[in-house]
This record gives sequence, C-alpha cells and structure tokens, in this order.
Amino acid sequence: MFSAFFNAFKIPELRQRILFTLAVIVIVRIGAAIPCPGVNPRVLSEFFSTVIDRDSSGSVMGMFNLFSGGALENCALFSLSVMPYISASIMMQLLTAIVPSLSKLVREEGGRQKITQYSRYVTVVLCLFQGYLLAVGFEKPESIPFLHGIGAVIQKLGVPLVAEPGWPFRIMTVMSLTTGTMLLMWMGEQITDKGIGNGVSVIITVGILARLPAGLVQGYQKLLTGSAAISPLLVVVLLAFLFGVIAATVAMTQAVRKIMVQYAKQVRGNKVYGGQSSFLPLKVNYAGVMPVIFASAIILFPSMILGLWFPNVRWVGDFTQSLTRGSLHYVVTSLMILFFAYFWVATQFNPVQIADDLKKHGGFVPGIRPGQATSDFLDHAMTRLTLAGAIFLAVLAILPMFVQQYMEIPQITAQFFGGTSLLIMVGVVLDTMRQTETYLLQRHYDGFLKKGRLRGRSSMGVGAQGRPAENKALIWLWVGIAILVIAGITISLVPK
Repeated sequence: MFSAFFNAFKIPELRQRILFTLAVIVIVRIGAAIPCPGVNPRVLSEFFSTVIDRDSSGSVMGMFNLFSGGALENCALFSLSVMPYISASIMMQLLTAIVPSLSKLVREEGGRQKITQYSRYVTVVLCLFQGYLLAVGFEKPESIPFLHGIGAVIQKLGVPLVAEPGWPFRIMTVMSLTTGTMLLMWMGEQITDKGIGNGVSVIITVGILARLPAGLVQGYQKLLTGSAAISPLLVVVLLAFLFGVIAATVAMTQAVRKIMVQYAKQVRGNKVYGGQSSFLPLKVNYAGVMPVIFASAIILFPSMILGLWFPNVRWVGDFTQSLTRGSLHYVVTSLMILFFAYFWVATQFNPVQIADDLKKHGGFVPGIRPGQATSDFLDHAMTRLTLAGAIFLAVLAILPMFVQQYMEIPQITAQFFGGTSLLIMVGVVLDTMRQTETYLLQRHYDGFLKKGRLRGRSSMGVGAQGRPAENKALIWLWVGIAILVIAGITISLVPK
C-alpha cells in the first residue's frame, strides 16, 4: 500500500492533480483563519474553547464549527463553508425527482448543466439569508439560544463581539460570507476538474480533519488530566472502539448486494452478441449520509423555533433539552433516520426504469420474469437492504451522543466516534483512493490493496458451491452492528 503513494508521484498527470489539490487545500485553510471585518475573533475563540468544545452534552454550534473547519470559531470568511451549496444541491436533486419538468430537463442534452446553474443561484440566496442571520446574531449574541454563555465571556474579556453594530456591519458581513462560500464552491469545482477526488467533499473532509488535533488534545485533558480518575485500560478500550467503528463504517459504505443479470444472445449478421452474465450492484447504504443530515436538521428546527419564541417558559426549555439529548432524542433521531432513508431511496431508486432498461438490452435476472416481476424483485430487495442500512446509520448517528453522555468527554472529541463526520470522511477517502488507483492501474502500477483493486471494484465472486457471494456484505454489516451494540453496552456499564 505504501508503494502506491510513491508510485502516485511517478505519474506526471496524477502528480499535478495531487499538488493542485494540496495547493487549493492550503488556500481553504488560510481563508478559514481570516476574520470578517468588524468582528472580534478573540471573543468567539474564547467562547468555543471554554464553552462549546468542552460541552459534554453536545451543541449545534459545535457541529457547525466542525464542518467549517474552525472557520466559525474565527468568524472567518469561510464561516458558512460549502453547506449552502450542499443544501441547494440536495434541494434541486429532490425537486428533480418530484417535479416532472425538471425530470425531463435532466434527461435532455445539457440539462444537468442547467440544474447545476440553478443550484448556484439557490446557493447565493441561501448565503444572503444565512449571512444576514449570522450578522444579526453577532450583533446580539445573547438573543440566540445556541450562543448561550457568550455574555460571560464578553464580560470576562471586557470587549464586545461587534464594536460597531448596524447596517454597514451587516452589509459587510453578508457580502464577505457570501463571497467566501462562492469562492469555496468554485475551488471545489476546480478540484473536481483539475485535482483528485470530489472537490466539495474534499473541502468538507479537510475541515473536519482540521478539528481532529483539538479533539485529541481536549479528549486527553479530560480523560487523563481531569478531576475524575480514568483507568488507562479504559483509554485503550476507547481507542479500540474507535477503530472498530471506523472499520464497520468502511464495511457498511462498501457493502453491496450483487444481483446476477444474464443477457440473451442476439444474432446480428454473422456476429453473435450477448450471452454474457453480469451483476447489478445494490448498495446497502444507498442513501449515504443524507438521512443523518436530514434527521439532524429537522430535529433541531423545533428547538430553534421554541427557544426563540418562548425563551423564558420552563416546560418549553425542558422539552427542547429532551429533544437535543436523552432517550427521547435517541428514539426520535432513529425513527427519522429510518424514515428519510426510505424517503431518499423512494425518490432516487426507480426499479421500474431499471427493469425496462434491462428488458430493452436483453437482460434478465435468472429465475425472474422480465418486466413487472423484475421491478417487484428489485423493489423488495432494496427495501430489505435499506432497512439494514438505516439501522446501521441510526446506531452510528447515536454513538457520539452516547459517548458524550456516558463517558463525559468533550463534544469535539466525541464527534469522531460516528455520526455525519465519520461517514463523510470514510466516503471521501474511499472515493479519492478509487480515483488514484485508476491512474495507477492504467500505468501498470499496483493499487492500494492486494491484487491492485479496492474490494468495492472487484468482480462478483462465486462461492465454492457456485452460489453468488451477494450475502457476504450483509453478513459483515450485521457483524458490525453487533460489535457496535456490544461495545456501547460495555461503555454504558462503566461508572461515571
């Protein structure tokens, strides 16, 4: 595997792409450290380091700061990161599956370019709206529930967060944040075109990894130098648990069920076409990270609205707290992940169209009649796979909150034990490795893994008895779920 990294720099085109990607990453990190005009970054930095990052109960601001790579902590030009662009892209993708005119536009020549252009326009609108809310929030930080506790920091430092509030500050902040997000979007597209990997995903992953050193330091301070005595054996168990979660996430991301497809022979003139067997890969985690993102966003919305409308009502405060952590939060989050997993598959996976395409090209699933029977078979198979993937996503989403509650470690550290950040990092790393491996194999170099190919790219294996190896992914998936459940129960038994 290590030789593949050295071989990557022997290929001129691949070397240029890697160096270009690294150069853009440096620019992204510089932009995450340049504060917006008019904001005192010292106040926000002190607030995050003393309140948010050490909060063992979790925080929305901590999650936003994680995806921005610490830019929100500095009130930097890239504080909004590429999240408005991601939101706009998801919105347009869902509308494409629902609105007939957009569905027709995608299938036309140049239609996807127009959809991408519409996504950019929606991104600008979202940036203006979110930038204005952020500017108003900085002017009156105590009025925002997510910035609770910043007043003590301001009083301690003796300096305000915004020295000269007003419309000039708001306009300057909105323009700075909008320009920063559009620049990030453009750099992400440049990485996709001239670099290696998916540009927007690479930028998000770099931002998440940028918070890893701070998470390790604060986790070390909490576990080893805190007031409570922590056994070194428990630290080893935590590290082993972390590697187990990463391994299970990789297995779940790569897991597919391979449906055997046989193509009938067709005689055209003096040549015979078809007669070959292939497979149709159905991903276990077809929805990817989308259900976790949707569930997190939806469950936070009632807390935000109720907190703003009824700031001094006790039962409203108790209800919003139960929605953000505790058993009710676990149950609601799991149910919403299950719902959005099936919702995403229902909007993006079309078994009728797949069955029609197979029929047009002379393909059929052995033992299943072409047409409606094949469509029903694919729909039933994807329904079962989605249930397994959704359960795994629910367990993975709850793990960081579980670790926070029972281990009382900072949120910035617990976020790397699962959730959205881990899914994004694993997916981006695997995608980047696949693209790099393609260049290596084209130049007759060995890839990252044995036999020069990633497991997800290998051909369909057949067992010793001639049966397709399509159930191996599900077996490993359930083994990973069992490991996570057992490890979670073990941690819950540790006394606080």
